[in-house]
Amino acid sequence: MPAADRGDAQEKGFLKAMADEEHPPLPGRSSRAGWVPPAEKKLQEAVCVLLVELCERFTFFGIVCNMIPFCTAKLGYRSHQAAMVNMCFLGTSTLSPVLLGWLAEHLVGRVRLVCICMVLHFLGTALLPVVSFPFEDVYIDRRHILLTLPKREQKIVFYFALLTASLGIGGIRAIVCPLSAYSLEDCAPKELLSFFNWFHWLVNLNSAVVFVSISYIQQSVARNLGFLIPFVSGLMAMITIHMVRGDMIYRPKTDSSLLTALGVIFSALRACCERYRYFSTAAPSWLDLAKENHGGCYSESQVEGTKSLARLFPLFTFQILYRTCIMQIPSGYYLQTMNSNLHFGGFFLPVAAMNVISIVPLLILVPILECINSWLFSSKDTGHSPTIYIVVGHFCAALSVMLAGFSEIHRKHFPQVEQTLSKEVHLVSSMPCFHLAPQYILLGVAEALATPSCSLLAFWLVPARMRGISMHFLALFNGAGCFMGALFVQTAHAGTQGNWFPHLLHEGKLERFFFFLASLMMVNTLGFWSIAHRYNNLHEDGTNEFRESLPGEKLLKHGKAIKHYNAVLESSPILSPVEKT
Repeated sequence: MPAADRGDAQEKGFLKAMADEEHPPLPGRSSRAGWVPPAEKKLQEAVCVLLVELCERFTFFGIVCNMIPFCTAKLGYRSHQAAMVNMCFLGTSTLSPVLLGWLAEHLVGRVRLVCICMVLHFLGTALLPVVSFPFEDVYIDRRHILLTLPKREQKIVFYFALLTASLGIGGIRAIVCPLSAYSLEDCAPKELLSFFNWFHWLVNLNSAVVFVSISYIQQSVARNLGFLIPFVSGLMAMITIHMVRGDMIYRPKTDSSLLTALGVIFSALRACCERYRYFSTAAPSWLDLAKENHGGCYSESQVEGTKSLARLFPLFTFQILYRTCIMQIPSGYYLQTMNSNLHFGGFFLPVAAMNVISIVPLLILVPILECINSWLFSSKDTGHSPTIYIVVGHFCAALSVMLAGFSEIHRKHFPQVEQTLSKEVHLVSSMPCFHLAPQYILLGVAEALATPSCSLLAFWLVPARMRGISMHFLALFNGAGCFMGALFVQTAHAGTQGNWFPHLLHEGKLERFFFFLASLMMVNTLGFWSIAHRYNNLHEDGTNEFRESLPGEKLLKHGKAIKHYNAVLESSPILSPVEKT
């Protein structure tokens, strides 16, 4: 056997031994007794992940869809306060996977943390019926004895339940159903865009099934939803335990730390302030001040990776206001639907059913966009970039919010009628709620265009080792958009004495809030359009650019150039023997 082949065989044996040491068989089981064929195990993993995600979506949207009616009917909140609670819960659920994913990798461990998150999720969902969520009080026996809590204790238990549920949701999304579980390292931009399109298509199909189920439960007996949510949470916990015992929890590769990227940024900012105050030193980039050769404490590779990530910060920043517009579905649009006529042909339409209308355009558009992408990426002459999709998606979001303002004006022209919701009689507009469908449809179109394209850019334009961190930053900015929406609602209500976001919509000017948000979103769209050219080049991925910027790669490139130059000198017939020496 040649020495090289023998060395390769020894290396493969060493790696296999390390892998067996890293993932030993469970106690009491032999390595062959618990062996499952790879194809069968892959199928089990896919089914388990699908069921866990379905259960997680059901509990999540079951809480979101009933948050505003519960807060207004049971807790006595004003409409703007209920909308803010809903958006803050959405923002916390968006940010928690980033935090819990980092804890799983560096402090607690994935298996231990997923068990903790299961307990937190079940605890949070089980406490919701205690505070009479969503509509009915808890029945103890047939004599209709109500288990009621004082308002103060009820709010404390309610917020504690929301916090624990959101932390549990974050752990499930980060550990059981992570995006990194899919092998995307070797995919080209076309395959990546196709993956993100179909990934979001499946997620929204899942959401559509959940919304239809919740609508049916709300329509039949709403009280059952409060007890069905913890039951589904317990079912999800059992499936997850099966995945843990079967070693189906995905273990990602060791990646760059989120804290490292943040540390590079803060170190460079501190160095910039010090250099500006005392003296100035020329540096190619302000982030270079965090390098060790510039007085910082971070290596060349860490800083160069963070520089490629910082290039995406403008893209992430423009996503904040876009996410604020999307958050109008569970806040402003929800209030509009509650204050419209929900009766349709003798059938009382649940508010959650309107969310399905925003999902249908995405389910229809994704196959069409796949055909368009196949044609555009097949052309080798043009460098197709998905930034045009993001621009059009942002424009559709601005148009949707503007249309919501006109719909609000149109809704007030209809006479008021009485409508019972959450066992309370409300005066609402007699305008059918289906008149609000166009604004839901436009937001669905915006999601179909903008979200997969933004995920592609965040994943492709950074080095391979920074892609997980890039997706985390995208989640951070999306969560900031949820909290920005809550801040806008509070500012609009406080600054106009409740006129722009009133408790009773027919007594205020909610359309002015929508017009203000639409104008901001239009400016946001134009701002992103002006910088979209920075992200047009998809022919060179971030990994190649990152490697070329490292000193070792530069020396290697110079070494190859010198070898090539020497080879030219040796083979050149023009030079004399004296010149060659």
